[in-house]
Order: sequence, then C-alpha cells, then structure tokens
Amino acid sequence: DDPPMAAIRRTNAIGGSSSLPSPLAKIQFHTTPTFSTRTTATPMRLTTTTTPRNRHLGTPRAAATAAVLVLLSSTTTTTRLFTGAAAYAPNFITKIIDSSQKPPYDDAEKNRVGDAVVTTRFPPEPNGYLHLGHAKAVNFNFAVARTFGGRVHLRMDDTNPSKEDEEYVESIQDDVRWLQSDLPSLDGDDEEKEEVGKEKEPWTGPMRKTSDYFGVIYDFAVDLIKSGDAYVDSLSADEMREYRGTLTEVGKDSPYRNRSVEENLKLFEAMKNGECDEGSMVLRAKISMSSPNLNMRDPVLYRIKHESHQETGNEWCIYPMYDFSHPIADALENITHSLCTLEFEDHRPLYDWCVDKLWDTGRIAVKPRQIEFSRLNVKNTVLSKRKLITLVDTSSVSSWSDPRMPTISGLRRRGLPPSALRLFCERVGISKSDSSIDYSELENAAREVLDDVSPRAFCLLEPLKVTITNWDQGSSSLEDFEVERHPKVNMGMKVVPFGKELYIEQSDFWDVETQGKPPKGFKRLVGGDKVRLRYAYVIQCDDVVRDDDGKAIELKCSYFPETRAGVTPEGEKRVKGIIQWVEKSTAVKCVINEYDRLFTVEEPGKERDFLEDLNPASLKVYPKAVCEPSVAFDALAMLSLTRSGKAKYASDLRYQFERCGYFALDESASEKQLAFNRIVTLRDTWATPPQKNQHAAAGGRNRGGAKQKQQQQQPVEDVRRVALKVGTILSAEQHPDADALLVCRVSCGADDERTVVAGLANIFSVEELVNKKVVLLTNLKPAKMRGVESTAMLLAAEAEDEVQLLAVKESVPDGELLSFAGIEPPQPDEMLKSKGAQKVWERVRGSLTTDDEGNVVYGSESGLMTSQGKVTVALKGATIR
Repeated sequence: DDPPMAAIRRTNAIGGSSSLPSPLAKIQFHTTPTFSTRTTATPMRLTTTTTPRNRHLGTPRAAATAAVLVLLSSTTTTTRLFTGAAAYAPNFITKIIDSSQKPPYDDAEKNRVGDAVVTTRFPPEPNGYLHLGHAKAVNFNFAVARTFGGRVHLRMDDTNPSKEDEEYVESIQDDVRWLQSDLPSLDGDDEEKEEVGKEKEPWTGPMRKTSDYFGVIYDFAVDLIKSGDAYVDSLSADEMREYRGTLTEVGKDSPYRNRSVEENLKLFEAMKNGECDEGSMVLRAKISMSSPNLNMRDPVLYRIKHESHQETGNEWCIYPMYDFSHPIADALENITHSLCTLEFEDHRPLYDWCVDKLWDTGRIAVKPRQIEFSRLNVKNTVLSKRKLITLVDTSSVSSWSDPRMPTISGLRRRGLPPSALRLFCERVGISKSDSSIDYSELENAAREVLDDVSPRAFCLLEPLKVTITNWDQGSSSLEDFEVERHPKVNMGMKVVPFGKELYIEQSDFWDVETQGKPPKGFKRLVGGDKVRLRYAYVIQCDDVVRDDDGKAIELKCSYFPETRAGVTPEGEKRVKGIIQWVEKSTAVKCVINEYDRLFTVEEPGKERDFLEDLNPASLKVYPKAVCEPSVAFDALAMLSLTRSGKAKYASDLRYQFERCGYFALDESASEKQLAFNRIVTLRDTWATPPQKNQHAAAGGRNRGGAKQKQQQQQPVEDVRRVALKVGTILSAEQHPDADALLVCRVSCGADDERTVVAGLANIFSVEELVNKKVVLLTNLKPAKMRGVESTAMLLAAEAEDEVQLLAVKESVPDGELLSFAGIEPPQPDEMLKSKGAQKVWERVRGSLTTDDEGNVVYGSESGLMTSQGKVTVALKGATIR
C-alpha cells in the first residue's frame, strides 16, 4: 500500500540505476518457465517468459521496446485494409476526372487540362487548427491523386497576416502527415530526399505558400489595370456595401470606377508603397455591378494592411484577397482540379474569370477546374472555427488538443487511429447534398479499426482488494499465466501474474448488505457466490471487510485450484460470470480519463448559447486506477521511443481495456504517472434501442387477429405502470417535527404542483435543492409523513453511503413522462392504491440500478430516457431509492 510512484532506484535489469520514480520501479525482471510458481524475494516481481519469438531480444528493456514496435507494425499492417487508393466509392467528381483521362475525351475537359498530370491541392489558412471538416478535404484530395496516379500540393493560404501564426503552420503539417501516415507518399523526390537524409512528406514537393507568389499576383493585378479589368476604388466599406445592391436590386457603379489606367496605376503603386491608410483604397475587379451573382459585382482584389507578414516581413503592405490569390496560385502550380466545399460554389464564376484573364497573359499552361462537394457536418459537436476558439478561450476545454475537441490534434491525442478517420471519411462519401452525420458513425469506424489493432489488457478503474484465504503457496509467491495479447490477431504473448492478493473492479461486486438484492441478470460477484477470474480460477466470496462507515474495502475469498485456466470440473455447474482482475503486488497505478461527447444535443447552439449545451459528463477522471504490469512495460517503452524520435505520438499505444473500452496512452504520461485516455466505448452508449413492435407501430400489417387480441388483454408490464416524471424543486424547508426530513414543493408541469416529504436534510442543503431538476414517482398513493402529506417521491441513486439525485437536463420540460429504452411506452396507472398495486413499485425498484457508465437502467439494459437523452448519475453500480 505504499505510494506506487515512490522514488525508488530502478534495478540494473531495467537499464541502469536511476532515481526517477517509475511505475516499474519496484518490478524486477528474470526469466522462468511458463505457468511457473515461485517465491519472490520482493513484494513486486514479474516473470517474463523467453520464447523463440523474443529470445534474441536480450535485456527485458529491449524486449519491451521491441514488443511495442511489433504492436505498432501490427497496427500499420491492419490499417492498410481500410485505406486502398480507390477506397472512396465512384462519385461525380471521380467521373468528371475519369472522363478527361480516358478516350473518348470530354472536349471541354481536355482543352482545360491538356496532358497535365491530375493534381489537387489542400490550401488551409494558417489561422487555426485543422478539424474533422478539414480531414474530409485532406483525405479526398489525396485519394483522388492516388486513384489517378497524380499529385497533391500542400499550400498555406497566408494572405491575412493579422490572424496567422507559425504555430498553426507547423500543426497543419503535422496533421496532414498524420492523416496520411502508413500510406504511400506522393512526393516525387524520394531518391533526392533519401540522399540528403530528409523525411519523405505525404504531399508532392515542398510545402508551398501563397506568399511565394505575391510578386506574380501583384504583376497580374497590374496587368488587369492595364487591360481595363481592374480599378482603384476610394469608397469606404459602408459605401461599398450600399453600392453593391442586394439579391433583388442591382448594384451601382462606384464614382471611381472610370478612373484612367494611368491614375489607377499610380494609386495602386502608392498603395503598395505604404502611402495610403488602411481602408482608404482597395483594388477592385471591373466586371459588372448588375450581375445576379453578388460575388461578380466588382469584387475586391487587394486591400491595405500595414502589418508584418510571418514570411515576407515588411516587404508588403497590400495583400490579395483569397478569391483572387487562390485561382492564381492554383494555376501557377498546374493544379488540374480545385476541389472545395459547396460554400464556394457561388465563387466559381470569379475563380474562372481570374483563370481566364491569367490564361490570356500566357503565364500558365493549365486551366484548373473548381468542383464543389458537400462539407462535413457532424452531430453533437461544432466545426465552426469561431466556436472552437470560444471553447478554448472560455476554458471549456483545456486546449486545442483537448481529446474532446473535434480538432485533428484532439482526436489524435485521444487515440483515434488515422485509418479510422480515413474510414469514416470514406463512408461519409462525396456528394452535392448537405447532410449531418451522426457522431456514432465516427465512433463505429474507430471501433472497427481498433478491434483489430488493439491488444487486450486488464485495467481496473475503481479497484477493490481481494484476498485468497486458501492460497497455500506463500503470500509472496506468484503464479504466471501466459496469454495471447489479442484473441484474433497474432500480437504475441504476455504474462499475467496471479497471487494471494488481487484487485477486482468495485462495480463487479454486489454488496447485498448495503445495496439490497442484486438486479436480475447480474452475473458477477455476490457475497457467498462464485465468479470466474478471466484466464485464472473460480473464486467464492466468503467474507466482506468493511470500514467504519460500512463500506466494503476487502473481500475474503477462496479459490478452486481445479478450475484453473477455464476448466470446469466434471459434475460441477459452470460459473457464468467472468470478471477481470489484477495481481496486487505487480499492479501499477495510473490515471484513466474517460472522455465522452462534448455536447449533449445534436445541434449545439440551435436553441440557445452553444456553451449551455456542453456535456457536463464529457470527462470523468479515475485517479486511482490500476493496470496489469504488461501495460506499464509497453507504456514505458513507448515513452522511450517518443523521446528518441522512433515514435512521434504516445497515443499510438492503444489497448482495449477489457469491459471498459478502447484507450490510448496520453501525451502527459511519464515514468512518474501513467495516464490513458478513453478513445471510445465498446458499444454505442448514446443510441436509443429500437422500440418493440416497431413494425406494427409504423402501420405494418399484423396477421392473427385472435393472437393480437389476446396480447392486448395481457397485463401491462410493471415498469410501464409506474409514472416517472420530471420536475423542478421550487422550494424546500425543514419539516416542523422531524430534523431528518425536508418538505419540498415541486413543479411537475402546468397546474401540477406536488408536495414531497423526503429524508434529505442530512444529505443536501436547501440551497442545493432549490431549482434543481429531479425525477419523481407521481402515481403512488399519497402518504402522511409526520403529519405532512407527501404526494410524490424523489428518486435518488445510492452507492457506498453516497446519495445523488437523478440528473436531468435543464432543457427537459417539467411534467415529461419518462420511458425505458427498448420497452414499449409507459401506460401508468392513475394511482397505485391497492396493496397489490403498491408492490408494483417495489418490484420495479428492485431492478433499477446504474450501469458502468452511470446511466439509470432497468434490468441492466433498458436505460431510463428523457426526450433529451439518458438519465444519469455519477455513481456506478448504484441502487435507486
């Protein structure tokens, strides 16, 4: 029970002496036969088994590092299954490109691109971090290039120095590299790069910047002035808006529109030389103020900005607008297809106008074509750069790389594999129709990839001590179980030690004395009953050690040696429950960060300020979790690899912590403190199970009228007879005759106000209760409590002497009748008055608990639901009272 991170000098077997604290500081290494039983010299000891697979590795540190490298290579091999060049289904864009590559050629397309190699580009503005929407653009541009044997350019659109930063430039490059990792590079200079020792980039050639072309863009602007296609305007911004017109009214010509070429050249030169104030002048294209497309009504091409540029310094004080610089940069780089999202569709005429004018100057050899596709919209998150900045600035999240953020850096830190993100984008597909994609699609893609690439391991979020009382091999003797790291993929073996003292998950033990009767279907450990420890033995709980408050702190159990490694002795009944465990002396403490969706609603901000829709349960931290030693070995090896540069991201080490979810090593992890982030749950916990008899409810045909009639006459299920409603506590005061009771006035909707007498005085203050959303049972027979009639009951969760009222979102209206997922809608009795009817609630209450996510469930599966989602508490495995 010493602090697990105490500063203990490491043994030479781990690689030399060190005074740094380490999760492995107390673990010594040696080799021993498989399934050995031995007595150790120290309380913490791990045996590693030498096999032909790792005999050549030498020291245990080398073995651990090599094991992590094997895991990483296994991940790489598997992810390629999801990332073929033609992974995207054929779509309208690939058909357009294909028509220009194969005879008979589309004449217009052939004249546009000639014999040029298909070349796409990704041109982000370096004023923020990339997010999910950018991931779709990156992946599709690269997929198109690979499909047609082409190229992809990465170009920073650095035309607005006031918002740009080198930090963003670096992060964008890192994100693109990561998104395209494990895929063939499109960089055509491989041999040259290898000669000079440079790392190959996924894109073609060097990273480009629009600022590289500032001189050419300026010269082209001068050409437009000389040809009468551009002029310097002195209208103010407000006047320009007034002159521009509306969608139903044509614009008016600026009074400066007909300045002479000489005057325009002189003024534009003055703008360039810094002789004009910001906002005093702009350069505009001379197209048509009566165009039905507002973007073609003499758009601004250049504006004055007296700001230093991160690349060009103070060389320029005028900067081109994106709509002007973008087509020019595309044309200069021989981009054949400029793929962008639908918001740029109305800008395409201006794009083509610029390209045509540039073509006339003879400066380009290819006319790029702009093609638009739908942007990515994902439910339960925000992709607006403004809103993402707000999240960071208001400290709603820790940073841009917070694992709850939809940024690429956040998803990477959380542990999402790049192949999962590519798979998600491929499944979303390419179309012209805007749609909102459910966040579960991203989670499903992650699960599909992670299932194959994540080794399995034991990690206990809230450990409970177990002592094997009949362990006759000595308190310091350990037995090793050599098990596969992955049940389906060959990732090698690991050793799981077993001994007299263990930990199990707190929620895997049902304490009848404090929790009452276990819910139906509970197959884990109960006092006096048996459960199997995965890979090891069957144990039986014989006694419970409690603290002064009655909380279970240790289980005294006996084990059955004949049940080793899954064996059920002949004539014995098979034990159905199987739970995970960790041997106490070799357990390594770690921090577990359980991340969930950042917002509770599908469209944050639709009804109110989007910050009010933040999910308060988006992060839950378990500071005292423990994991098996093999996880710690791999984690320290990964940290060593990241320090040496052989691995870049700690989150590349991923696990399926059995029955907990998929997790990745966090970048904050160290030898002093390991930390893991939950990537995704094992199954979708947000989905509402389909209602029974959906077909009939939707108007489907039902055969067998007699059977239907018989079903209609059957008694209503107990859980559908109780009326569970949402309410708000309006006031609370001390009961006049009982110190432990509070008298609460609760609103259950319009014209429905209840008096509730509850034993909460010793648990909550009046201030904590007033205005709180609660769940009430409203159709029990009223009862007088010390002279005050109570007309409803508040529902609360209780676990380990902690009580919490059931949590309901503020947006749920008072009086809403709650239901259970997967169960037909409620048909509550008007009042449960008779003795038999009053037992209905007792039976329902006996099956109400909270699951491992803190969701209130009936019978371990059917979640209690409001119109805004699940009813939850922060207590796992709690009973409902």
